[in-house]
Amino acid sequence: MAMASNKMSNSVDTAPRAQAVASAKRIVKIRPWIQTAFLAVWLMPVGRWLHSVPACVFHCYACPLSAFACPVGLMANYAAVFPVWTTVPWLLIGVLLLVGAVGGSLVCGWACPFGLLQDLLARIRRQKMSLPVWAGHMRYVVLVGLVLFLPWYLGRQGILYEEQSISICRLCPAGALESSLWYSIRGVLTGSGWLMSWYKGTILVAFIVGAILIHRPWCRTFCPLGGLLALFNRVSLFHLRFDPANCVKCNLCRSRCAMGVRVDERVNATGCIRCLECTTCGAIQAAVALPGSKAGKAQQQPAS
Repeated sequence: MAMASNKMSNSVDTAPRAQAVASAKRIVKIRPWIQTAFLAVWLMPVGRWLHSVPACVFHCYACPLSAFACPVGLMANYAAVFPVWTTVPWLLIGVLLLVGAVGGSLVCGWACPFGLLQDLLARIRRQKMSLPVWAGHMRYVVLVGLVLFLPWYLGRQGILYEEQSISICRLCPAGALESSLWYSIRGVLTGSGWLMSWYKGTILVAFIVGAILIHRPWCRTFCPLGGLLALFNRVSLFHLRFDPANCVKCNLCRSRCAMGVRVDERVNATGCIRCLECTTCGAIQAAVALPGSKAGKAQQQPAS
């Protein structure tokens, strides 16, 4: 009788976890379709009348199919305006604060077209090279150095952003792929010749090879936008929570995380793109709650 009672108790205990796992698997399965749907949004054939409206994803505005402005390019352009306080990009600041406060880096995993491209390239080679955790801090070096400080410094010297020889836009792999490659191919077809510079071509080749060997190398080591949005991960409405009561020490959450985040130890870490793959283990759950609320204060650390 006691054994039967224990079996019934275990089945009751595991039922909610099994249901949560099944639900998480269904959600994760539709992620590529949602990414593709957002790709159609960023490539809407609406001309350039939305180019003054900043997007919330990493996507080159110089691409002929781009519908919105690149937030990284806008930040750099505004930083180059001197004195800086004469033109404040309120719309850009508002968009980034809103997106960060609502979902943090959720857009990186579900809406970013450059992230989708890297996910597709990652399928070419299953075995991936690992990166050290500190590599993620390079995103903030790029954000502060290339996106903010360098344009500001050169702008203070009277050099307009488009005339600056070194800038995030000139070194951007998205610009090389979506703009330079596009116009170069068109140039060859129309007889104008190949337009892409050698260093742009080198950046593009390095990016493609890197994305095949390492899962999302740009997102993990260089993307200033992803790094900025990831700072909101611990305080955003949408967040992840770890429930030690449902953890069976299977290590599935870590093995499912392509970004190398130890989710059970550092849930809502800045390295997370919130693809939700880790939620298929049953111990990591997606939640929506105001910061400071009881739901938001759900278990964040594993049991000792």
